[in-house]
Amino acid sequence: MSVSESIRARGASAKPDAVAAFAQALTAAAGELARAGCGPGDMRAITVCGPEPAALSLARRPIDRAYRETFGGTRPPIKVVAGDGVSVEIEAVRGHAPDPTPVWQGLSRAELMREYSPRNQVPSMRVLFDQWTADGTAWRKNHPATDISYGASADETFDLYRPTGARRPPVWIFIHGGYWQASGKEQHGQFMQGMLDAGYAVANVDYALAPEAPLERIVSQIYTCVDFIARSGESLGIDASSLHVSGHSAGGHLAAMVAGREDGPPIRSALLLSGLFDLTPFTHMPMGRIVGLKCEADIDALSPIRQKCRAGRIGVALGALESAQFKWQSDAIARAWGAPAPLQLAGANHFSLLDGLNAGPLLELAKATAR
Repeated sequence: MSVSESIRARGASAKPDAVAAFAQALTAAAGELARAGCGPGDMRAITVCGPEPAALSLARRPIDRAYRETFGGTRPPIKVVAGDGVSVEIEAVRGHAPDPTPVWQGLSRAELMREYSPRNQVPSMRVLFDQWTADGTAWRKNHPATDISYGASADETFDLYRPTGARRPPVWIFIHGGYWQASGKEQHGQFMQGMLDAGYAVANVDYALAPEAPLERIVSQIYTCVDFIARSGESLGIDASSLHVSGHSAGGHLAAMVAGREDGPPIRSALLLSGLFDLTPFTHMPMGRIVGLKCEADIDALSPIRQKCRAGRIGVALGALESAQFKWQSDAIARAWGAPAPLQLAGANHFSLLDGLNAGPLLELAKATAR
C-alpha cells in the first residue's frame, strides 16, 4: 500500500506586471504539481510572494481571475507575503493509488475526472485564456456595448450589442463557460460577431462564480437576467418577444436550464454547445462539492435532462475531438429533448469549437436554430 507523501511545487516570474507575473508563476507551479502526480484536490496551502503583496491579493479581480483560470474554485489557505520577485509555492499531499472501482458508466473516479477535463485537449490553458482575453479586449474596443446590470452584485451584468440599422432586433443571449468557476464575458465578445452580423442583438452575460456562489444561485442569476431582458424590450430597443439563448460548456448547462424552465418567459430557441446536462457524474468528483451539489435533490433540480424542454427549437453541437463523456452528454440531451443529432464540428476541440460561431457549419446551425 502506498504512503502519503508531501509535495512542494514552485513557480516564479520576472514579469513587471503583477497580474502577468502571478499568472506565469502559478502556471509554472501547477505544472510541477501535475508532474508530481498531484491535482488541485491534493493542495493543502499556497504561499504567494512578491515585492507588493497587496497587488497579489486574491481580493483583486484580475488576480482572482488568473487563479481561477488555473485551479478553478479549488482554494486551500492562501498566504501572500513580501519578498523579492514574484513566486508561488504550493504544498500538496500525494496519497494512495487511485481506486479502480467503476463509479459511473464503467469508469473509475480517476477515469471520470480525465473524461470531464477538457484542459487535456490543449497544450496550455494559460496560453488559451491569455489569447481569449487579448482577442476579447480587442473586439470590444471596436464594438462598443451597453454594459447593463441585471442584479445588485458586480457579477450580474451583460454586454448588449446591437446590429447596425436594426430597429427592434431579436435577442441572442450567450452564456460563457468555465465550469461555473472561471472566465467571463470579456473573454467571449469575439465569438459574437456571426450572430450580430445575422441581425441579432447579442447579450453576452456574466454571473457569479463557484464556490462563493453555489450552482443553484448561479442558475437563479441567469433566470433573473433572462427575466430582465424579457421585460425591458422597449427600454433596450429590442424585440423581447423573440428570445434565443445559447451557452458553451457550463454555459450550455445554464442555457439548457433556461430552455427547461417552467415559469420563465417564452424562449424561441436554445443552442447548446458542448454542455453538461446530467450532473450525476459530478457527485463522484470534487467538482460536485465545489459547485454545491449536496444531495440527489440538487442533481434532480439542476440537471436539465430531468426537465421538460420548453424552448421552441433546440440545436446541439460540440467538437469532434471532445471526450466520450462530453459526446454522451450532448447525445443524451438531444435524445431526451427530441432535438436533431448533435453537430460534431470537424477538427474542433472543446475550446476551438467557439471559433465556429463566426463562420461555417456552427454559425449556420446557430442561425437555423434561431430563425
